[in-house]
Order: sequence, then structure tokens, then C-alpha cells
Amino acid sequence: MYKSVCIRCNLQEEKKGADAVEGHDEWLHGKPLIKPLDQVELTETELEEEITRTLSANNPHAPQNIVRYSYKVNLEAIFSKNSGKSLHPVANFDAHFSQDHCDNPIPLQETPTTDEEEVDEGGEEDRPDSEASKTDKKEPKLKNQFSFCERASQTLTNPLRERGCQTEPPPCRTFCATANQSEIYDAYVEWLQAQEKNKEKQKGVQSKRDDSSKRTVLMESQTDELPRLTKAAKILERMVNQNTFDYIAQDFKYYEDPSDEFRDQKGTLLPLWKFQCDKAKGMSVTALCWNKKYQDLFAVGMGTYDFCKQGPGVLVFHTLKNHSFPEYIYTATSGIMCVDIHQQHSYLVAVGFYDGHVAVYNLKKRGEGEPVYKSTAKMGKHTDPVWEVRWQKDDLDGNRNFCSISSDGRIVSWTLVKNELIFTDILRLSVTVSVSDVQGGGQQVSVDVSGTSFDFHKQIDHLFLVGTEDGKIHKCSKTYSNQLLKSYDAHNMAVDAVKWNHFHSGVFISCSSDWTVKVWDHAAHTPLFIFDLHAPVGDVAWAPYSSTVFAAVTLDGIVHVFDLNLNKFEALCQQAVVANTVKLTHIEFNPIYPIIIVGDERGFVTSLKLSPNLRKRPKVRPTFNPLYPLNSYLHFPL
Repeated sequence: MYKSVCIRCNLQEEKKGADAVEGHDEWLHGKPLIKPLDQVELTETELEEEITRTLSANNPHAPQNIVRYSYKVNLEAIFSKNSGKSLHPVANFDAHFSQDHCDNPIPLQETPTTDEEEVDEGGEEDRPDSEASKTDKKEPKLKNQFSFCERASQTLTNPLRERGCQTEPPPCRTFCATANQSEIYDAYVEWLQAQEKNKEKQKGVQSKRDDSSKRTVLMESQTDELPRLTKAAKILERMVNQNTFDYIAQDFKYYEDPSDEFRDQKGTLLPLWKFQCDKAKGMSVTALCWNKKYQDLFAVGMGTYDFCKQGPGVLVFHTLKNHSFPEYIYTATSGIMCVDIHQQHSYLVAVGFYDGHVAVYNLKKRGEGEPVYKSTAKMGKHTDPVWEVRWQKDDLDGNRNFCSISSDGRIVSWTLVKNELIFTDILRLSVTVSVSDVQGGGQQVSVDVSGTSFDFHKQIDHLFLVGTEDGKIHKCSKTYSNQLLKSYDAHNMAVDAVKWNHFHSGVFISCSSDWTVKVWDHAAHTPLFIFDLHAPVGDVAWAPYSSTVFAAVTLDGIVHVFDLNLNKFEALCQQAVVANTVKLTHIEFNPIYPIIIVGDERGFVTSLKLSPNLRKRPKVRPTFNPLYPLNSYLHFPL
């Protein structure tokens, strides 16, 4: 709504109207000119110039932001803009002319007007923008605009009340008693009898269906309570045993034989604990293995070496904290010949059986007596007894695997994949023998050789030694499955054990039933040391703390301990730990403690502590390098 008004045209029209009315006066008297004092002098061109003014509908005098403040919103911040409410936008509309066309007129203005406002006394219509209408119209009253008066209110604080209650103290009673093994056993018997009586009562009251359902409920409740009960009973049993045999624990930790100072480098073995299992009565100790993570825990394989007395086997785990009862017991249908515990995953235990099977037990699954992995006839199990198993490093796919050797001449690698064992033949031991035919000619025939023991190199993963039944030792590699790297004419009878040295990468030791123990260098064909023990040797083991100390057991019940650094001709200790009629089968050194464990044919495991003369650590001698004579002595401690 814009209008352009020509000011000059309006002035000319007004001039013509005034000339028509007062024209006759101009001729008579002349028109008087009244000129204001502050009138601007304009030229003729400036008077002829047309000035255009544009009129818009917006009211320039209308306020743009009117703020009203509310006490309801915020009483404390009245003058804050956030607490106010803005009015409706101001209307920029003024009516210049209105006319009613019906009985119910609709005014153009937003607020209704009265007759007095529309028509004055003379009957003339007032304009909305006139001065009279502005003075007569009442403006809306703003609520408390800048006329603020402070008001305060005070609330009453509720008084605090104290409430208390008093109870009688619980009754106290002084109890004192001693607990021993017999009382613990009697408590278990009474608890079992009470459980049996409850079961008999429930059988007579309810029907068979109800009885069967309640049996399941009872079994579930018992199974839920048994883990907590067994844990508490195990802790209590350890406390009772340690209190009862406290003198043995003190000897294990603190006692040192003072007589070693007067024995001229000789030593002794101090008997500590003796371990046994009632379920393994009549069985022999066929395997021993320490746990590398929990150094007080060791595994014992139970079976028999007598071919005519084969039967079931038992896998037992003992701990030095409790010698009266094993920690874990697993029964097997065949005799256990060998055991090995994984170094990183100490809950995985590989086992070899007399019937040719290999299996893996998981100690975390205590409720299950069966192995988690076991070989079958379809999956390439051995056909003869398995004499040795060894865990290997994980393969490229991250699968755990171990190797086994058997009398059938096969060395097999077993890989744990999902729920089955996948086998891979590493090597098959065989010897070519010439056989004469009927016509008198010779014929070459390949004959399988029985393997009795093997051991993998400590640094080179693919290199390993194999002991055979014919008394030979073969150095083999996984990369050459059809070829032997080297053979040694070691013994006259079967090689019972062959083991690499823990510190020297080129030295290994072997023992046999021909009464000898031999120390070898893998680069030589003849042994470095030969020791005759005057009895068949059952097992030999290197010490984990010294490269020159090893121990062996013989079938006459004697333990032999050697230290090549002190004496290269005879043992520092020869001590009988069982009766002469009992045969010792295996021996193992503890990884950190100065003790050894010895197993016999009766199923007992005896722990022995080495005296100070038997566990001396050799001094580290520097190697002289002629090219760098000074640096070779500086980099090694004397």
C-alpha cells in the first residue's frame, strides 16, 4: 500500500480554488504576501522540481519490544528478560475511513469504539490519528513496569526429633574344641546318614512320580551346595594337616643340614611328605610332571608296566599344601603311561595310555571325569602303548598341539581343533634289514622300530631326540620326515629316558636298563661321561638350577645325585628312600623349590629336600675372546 503524491499539483489546485473565490479582491486591493521569517529561499528550478515521498503501512512510532514481567514465573528475577513475557506484536494498522454496510458492523480496528469516540458534537467524524482520539483513548496499564517493591517470605523449619531403639544383646557362648581327621570323617559320615534317612522318609510318603521329582530337586540342591562345602572343607583340611605336620613344613622351608660342612662336598636327602591315593592301590607310578604355573601342584600317572597285569588307570594331582588327599582324581579304562602339563595353559593336561589312545583333560571342568579330547581308531590312534607326550608351541592358526611316541614306531603330532584331535605323522621309525630268501639271495626289508622316549630341543623347535627299544638314539627334525639327522649307538638295552640340558643347547643325557647313565654332546658319536649305577636305571632328570647337576633312580630303591662341576667320577649322594624290594620308577625336580619327587611301583610318591651341597649354583665364568679380550670379561660377572 504505497501512494505517490505530487506536492506541486496540490499546491496548484489550492491556488486555483483560492483565485476563484477571492479573484475579485486581487483587482481591487491586491493580494497581501505574508512571508515567514524562517522561510527558505528557493530558486525557480528548485520550485519546479518534483519531490516524491513514499508512504508505507508501518508505524514508525510503534514500539518494537514491549516486555511485561510476571510474578508467577520468577519472583526473584523480575527484571530479567528470561522471566518476562512479550506482548502480542503491535499492529501497524490505522483506519482512515470506515462505513457500515450491514446491521452488525464489523469495525476495521481491533478494539471497538464508542459513539462518543466516532462522532463529536458537531457531527463530524474524528480521524483515528487525530490528537483528540489519542488523548481520549486509554492506554493499557502495564503491570508493575519498573515500579518494583521487594517482598520477603520466611518458612518455618521443622524441629528435629531423635528416635532410638534398644534391643537386648544376643546371647554369647564360649566354645572350644580341637578338630582332627577322625572328627572330620565322623562328621561327614553323620551328614551322609542323615541324607539317606531323609531320602527313605520321602520314598514312603509320596508316590513314585513325586519321589522321582523330589530326587532331582534334592540332587540339584546338593550339587549347588557341594562346591561351597568342598571349598570350605578343603581349606579346613589344609589347616588341620599343616597344624598336624607342622614340623615337616618347618623343615621344608627353613631346615638346612649343618653336617654338609664336614662331608667334603657330599650331600643328603631329607624326606618330607609322602603322597598316595586310595583309588590307585596296586598300581605303579608311571609318570610325574610338575605344574609350571602352580609350583606346588604336580600330576601323577598311575598304571603298570607288567603286560600280564594291565587294568584301569588313574590320573592324580597332588599339592604340597595337602598330602593327605589329592586335589583332582580322574579314572581311566586303561593304564596311564605318560603325562605332560601345558606351560602357558596349566589347566590342559595331555595323557598317553597303554592301549594306544591319547587324551587331553581340562582341570577347569571338575564335574566331568572324561577327557575333553580323545583319539579314536578312525582318527589315527596308536596301536601300541604311548610312552611319551610333549606339548608344543601353538601353530600358525593358534591351535594347541602336542606330540606322542609309541611302540608302533610312529611319532604323531596332535592338533586340538574344536572338539576333535587331528593327527599328523611326523616320523616313522624303521630299520632296513637284509633277509635271505629260499634261493640263498639277500633281500632288503624295512622293519618298524619301537620308540620308547623322546625330547624336544629347548631353543630349536623342530629338533628332537628319539630313544628306541634297540638301544639307539636318533636326532630328528620335523622338517625331514623321512630322514634321520644322526644316530647314536647309545645303550645295549632299551633307552628309558633321553633329555636335553636346560642350559647347554648341545648336551643331552640318556639312561637305560643296562645300568648306565650317559652324557652326550650332539656333535660327537661317543658319550662324554658314562656312569655305572649297578642297577637298572628307571629315569633321569636335569636340575633346573644348574647345568651340571642331574639325578637318577634305580630299581633297587636308590636315588643318585651328580654334580659334574664338583665331581666327574661319582655321585655326591647315593641314598635309599624305599625298601630294597621296592623299585623306583620316576624322578622330577621342582621348578623353583630345592626338592625332588620320586615315584615307586607301589603307587607312593615321596618328596625329598636337597641339602646345600647338592644345590650349589656354579659361578658364571667369562668366555675369553682373542679379538675382544677386554670386553669379553666386562660383559660377564665373575
